[in-house]
Amino acid sequence: MSSAPVPPPLVRPPVPVVDIDLARPGEFRLPGDRGPARPRGQARALVRLNGRPLGMVSAADASGPEGLWRALADTARVELAGQLARHRASDRTAAPDAARPRTLRQTPVISVIVATRDRPERLRHCLHSLLRSTYTDFEIIVVDNAPADDTAQVLVRAEFPDRVRYVREPVAGLARAHNVGLARARGPVVAFTDDDTLVDPGWLSALAGTFARDPRIGCVTGLIVPAELETPAQTALERQGGFAKGYVPRTWSLFDPPADPLFPFTAGRFGSGANMAFRTAVLRALGGFDTATGAGTPGRGGDDLLAFFETLTAGHTLAYQPGAIVWHCHRRTMDAVASQAFGYGAGLGAYLTGALLSDPRRLPALLRRLPRGIRYAVTRSRDRGADPEAGWSRRLALLEVRGMVYGPCGYLRGRLTGAGAGSH
Repeated sequence: MSSAPVPPPLVRPPVPVVDIDLARPGEFRLPGDRGPARPRGQARALVRLNGRPLGMVSAADASGPEGLWRALADTARVELAGQLARHRASDRTAAPDAARPRTLRQTPVISVIVATRDRPERLRHCLHSLLRSTYTDFEIIVVDNAPADDTAQVLVRAEFPDRVRYVREPVAGLARAHNVGLARARGPVVAFTDDDTLVDPGWLSALAGTFARDPRIGCVTGLIVPAELETPAQTALERQGGFAKGYVPRTWSLFDPPADPLFPFTAGRFGSGANMAFRTAVLRALGGFDTATGAGTPGRGGDDLLAFFETLTAGHTLAYQPGAIVWHCHRRTMDAVASQAFGYGAGLGAYLTGALLSDPRRLPALLRRLPRGIRYAVTRSRDRGADPEAGWSRRLALLEVRGMVYGPCGYLRGRLTGAGAGSH
């Protein structure tokens, strides 16, 4: 169903992605703090102030890197004025030392799980970014999921022999791979990212600090921004919102529900699996991830959404922390993005099916929210129609809907074929 041709987005030249801090005039950094950059002409920048992310802006200037930095900073002061005002207000009202990064009296060991499959170069870059972390108490576990060969194993053992543990899981399925990593995790916090990401040096510190603020928090998600915008498909995906969930910290709890009429079934608004962490005991008590969901299974996705939902319904708080930053390498081709859109829809359908099958008493609550959910989807589709690339956007939206229709079948297929054996 996801193989139908997709009309191409408008062709635009590649745009360098950079990281700037308004407190460091003239300085550009590559995503994931891989080193300095000197972009010319145009760029899209993650803008920070004293390390805190404010948003992303684009600008162009032909006079050279210095002029481009000023153009980006000027654009940020206009487009991100609200964020800047909130940042300055919080600094004025905070205690004298509150603006500085919090030093934890007891830093928990964080077990970082990276599932991979046949992408050794992406994996290499991801692992190097993790090893640039400013957080010291962590371990890395690579789970090689149904690989075609031993390339990843050779890479880990040759280049990271003392820093990374390698595990092979022969049965395909992202949720299964994550459960294998969860079973081997030694830390009280377990964090997950994908092999096509670069993590920010402060990622683990931001996760640990968020957990430390409130023992009721069972899960923390973070900001996902593009690591590159080199192809039309990557640019088009980012124009539709990409993976970003905003730049304001938030928490969700059944004991203090938001005004959102679809809550708590709107798990996609809480975060994404490429940037999520759990208290290890909480996730284990939930039974880990449902292995009838996730990439590599008939369900295609939804493993992260179901875990978020189950964390909330078990009585824990879920927190979103934009200071925990992951840079994601979007898929590069139109066909791959189309397949991804179908997979998102399928994952949503699979997640809802899994949630209802695990507790059928949830069905009335879901049915009460369904009409508003449909209206929301229609409104979002109409908004996409106003985009200059409306044909592309509508096609992707249609693929998501088709995926949602398929999702329950995919979930049940996963169960019937044994993909979900041993979960929940």
